Amino acid sequence: MLGIEAVFIRVSTLLMQICYIVGICSLEKNICWHKMKLVVCEKNISAGRIAGLLSLGKSKQTRISTVPCYSFEKDDEEWVIIGLKGHIINLDFPKQYNVWWRIAPRKLIAIDPEKKVSEKKIASALNTLAKKTPSIIIATDFDREGELIGVEALDLLKKTNKGLLDIKRAKFSAITPYEIQQAFSSLSQVDYNLSASGESRQIIDLIWGAVLTRFISLTAQQLGKDFLSVGRVQSPTLALLVKREEEIQNFVSKPFWQILAYLEKDIVFEARHKTQKFWENKKAEDVFSKVQSEKEAIVVDVKKSQQRESPPAPFNTTSFLQAASYKKISASQAMNLAEELYMNGLISYPRTDNTVYPKSLNLDDILDKLDSGAFSKEVQMVRLKPRAKPTRGKKQTTDHPPIHPVDVPSTELIGRKKAVYELIVRRFLATLSEDALSETIKAAFTINDEDFMSKGYRLIEANWREIYPYIQVQEKPLPPLEKGDSVKINDIILKEDKTKPPKRYTQGSLIALMEKLSLGTKSTRHEIINKLYQRRYITFSPFAPTPLAIAVVKSMNDCDVVKPEMTAQLEKDMDLIAEGKKTLLDTVEESRKMLTEVMAELEKEKEKIRKNIKEAHRKQHTLGTCPECGGELIVRKSRNGKRFVGCSKYPNCKNTYPLPQSGIIEKTDKLCGVCKTPVVKLKMKGKKPWEICIDPKCTKLEKKEKSS
Repeated sequence: MLGIEAVFIRVSTLLMQICYIVGICSLEKNICWHKMKLVVCEKNISAGRIAGLLSLGKSKQTRISTVPCYSFEKDDEEWVIIGLKGHIINLDFPKQYNVWWRIAPRKLIAIDPEKKVSEKKIASALNTLAKKTPSIIIATDFDREGELIGVEALDLLKKTNKGLLDIKRAKFSAITPYEIQQAFSSLSQVDYNLSASGESRQIIDLIWGAVLTRFISLTAQQLGKDFLSVGRVQSPTLALLVKREEEIQNFVSKPFWQILAYLEKDIVFEARHKTQKFWENKKAEDVFSKVQSEKEAIVVDVKKSQQRESPPAPFNTTSFLQAASYKKISASQAMNLAEELYMNGLISYPRTDNTVYPKSLNLDDILDKLDSGAFSKEVQMVRLKPRAKPTRGKKQTTDHPPIHPVDVPSTELIGRKKAVYELIVRRFLATLSEDALSETIKAAFTINDEDFMSKGYRLIEANWREIYPYIQVQEKPLPPLEKGDSVKINDIILKEDKTKPPKRYTQGSLIALMEKLSLGTKSTRHEIINKLYQRRYITFSPFAPTPLAIAVVKSMNDCDVVKPEMTAQLEKDMDLIAEGKKTLLDTVEESRKMLTEVMAELEKEKEKIRKNIKEAHRKQHTLGTCPECGGELIVRKSRNGKRFVGCSKYPNCKNTYPLPQSGIIEKTDKLCGVCKTPVVKLKMKGKKPWEICIDPKCTKLEKKEKSS
């Protein structure tokens, strides 16, 4: 029986291989290669969708070198559409420079990186297709990154077949029938300046990242998985968080006093003494003693004013990520979800600086589509009270329109994907809606010759605010008041308060600041924040730097690498490359000179850097106090690489605790109520963070007590 089974398996495998080869051969046989058009897309999902739209649903999926592609006939030509996986070529230093300690980091500055194929199966498929000398259409995302991805594929195609001359570019901002048909009926040329701008970023970021990361890691003697990452954009961004954290920690609160009167006429409302904050307690006490026994306040003035409140501007990438952060969706999550919605033909391209709808955008057509979905009520509100022209922001570009919906989902969206889609739809509808109308009332009172003020606010017509409820206003009603009215005093209090430290950034507000300081691009800012988290430089709750991050930034405090000016200059240079006003080679060479100067500064501070980072690393890995001897409980690694908690007074104290071997562990500064050992927060992919006591015996005891 075993022999028969073995033969059966071998025959089955052989048949599958034959079928696979026949499938490839049949693809090549059925296509008239001399009339073939080859379309290169950024991803397989977009390739499949574009093929469906161009073929009116008649495309067939086939495979070349196990890579999916889509074929169909159109206008007497055979079309093949293939999707990449984003970048299929990586940039890296030659292999001999991979061992960090064999070469001084500063010597890497002069080394030219090499291009290496990272997706060999896709490269093989392109190689097969290139041999047939097709007409080529690049249909990757239209931005720096997308243009570079397209040019990388072109370089591979040309390497196989130097006779490829018919090369065109399809530019689109949404994967919808109209946009795709328009893009492929009015093809343009590949923008090599734009791709060179993207490539310059790759080269510069690789050199800066490798040199600075190796220098800091070798100096601090933190290698392997615990290496310290430093980058051209990453480090000045981290420095912003560190600076804000220092402002919070060093903030000295100052006490002040307020006198509040609670008045009643139909409703109870608040009035404040005209001196909003008393900085001296005696002055506050003197005024309070003068008014605290009074029973009536006299109205001395009432002013009413109405104002029109304009809707917000259309979403660009930065304002979208800001709005998503207010809904507790991280920048990285929001961008990933927006990209999914774009690939599925539900929203326009989510990477844009534009805040002005182009005249070519058919707003009525979008409203018609939304009217057939879940937002029919809101569409009718817009049509009932439309504004003459959509709102517009300060930034106007010609590459992509602002982020907007382009279609309704065929099946109901769920979870955060639904929340992101709704946010974008409501923002779009708000930009087409009439101004909100509100009324502000300012009333002045006198209480025993002391002046008090009250301010009321109410919405008369909500209009766009009803459609886009995310920008909340708190209505403060006031009763009808006339000059000379006497109003009953319910209570008067003297309230002590103190000044508050500056608030921590949210992910959205940090991205807005990065944009203002020209740190990164619309496509990379959310990735930088995510990278800082992965490197254990920041926590998300609260959104703050770790002790290690503070030490790294402080170690480089006097160095230009943590200041935004140098990075901003390089960003401007990359813009000039895209405009054809500067070359890639010149920009890379200038960046090397900058980095050489930075390294000269850092190497002078080597000992200080080593000391600061080692101390911060110890602090960051200290979870609390050992309940047995009072030493420090520190996260350590055993010889086989497993992490555990051990006492700093080892070998005198041999108290240890095991730790989960996967997930991110964060200290909480909490102690277990049962065993008094530290409580840590554990974060694992796909699960909600939870807190655990590090003593497994205590955990078992608590579980038993709960079950009994």
